[in-house]
Amino acid sequence: MPPTSNKKTNSLLLNIAFALSCGAILFFLFNAPGETTAKLPKDPDHSRFQDMDKKEAERFCTECHSPTGVYPLPDGHPPKYRCLFCHKRD
Repeated sequence: MPPTSNKKTNSLLLNIAFALSCGAILFFLFNAPGETTAKLPKDPDHSRFQDMDKKEAERFCTECHSPTGVYPLPDGHPPKYRCLFCHKRD
């Protein structure tokens, strides 16, 4: 009988550890900060990109957001070839 009791204890401890791990992960996820990256603006300048495929739309970003463009990107901005990865469309 002792081996069966030992297996039940190990199983119970593993189940408790699993439940605590799941609880910790859920706690972390629910307390994570909200999204801070600006979405793709819904204005006349960006309206043509709302329905395009991501890769197709991203080809046009540098027209306005290049260093000499109308609205250049700030220093330290991440790589310019994945714009819609962060700036989601609504």
